[in-house]
Amino acid sequence: MAIEYDLDIATGSSAAEVAARLSEAGRESGVFDTSVAPETLMARGTFPLSRLGTTVSVLPQPTPHPWHPVVAGLGFVPTVGVGFRMAKDADVPDQQDDMIRLVAPLLENIDGDAVLHFQYEVIWLLRRNGELSLNERDDIWPPRRLALMTQPYRRETHSMDSE
Repeated sequence: MAIEYDLDIATGSSAAEVAARLSEAGRESGVFDTSVAPETLMARGTFPLSRLGTTVSVLPQPTPHPWHPVVAGLGFVPTVGVGFRMAKDADVPDQQDDMIRLVAPLLENIDGDAVLHFQYEVIWLLRRNGELSLNERDDIWPPRRLALMTQPYRRETHSMDSE
């Protein structure tokens, strides 16, 4: 079974703009090489890989049903989705660190509400109304990952069904 994380964003930015920012963040942090262009991140059927083999994709989100977990549980409608699929032959915590190396600068450059989650069950981070909160679990946010976050945040645990 694949380990996948999703960043759902309700933003005025297009998927192409999100892909451009993500591609730039990936190159600057060393997570992506120069072959990972915005168009590559958005191409269906291609699988752009990070330096550790993580598959990363950016897609516009169709208008979800009212019972969609993010809409019903968190109260916002995602317009762009970023998917992270962990490689089976690389250390998952290292890949998760790279995921945060991509997400942190993306949140600095893209407006709107956002949630990074594992299968709608564990919310890693939530930005709502401009306020960022990170899950309180230290196994999710050890010091090395917290150090990657440059925006102000608070520690608070959220779930899709209790908001």
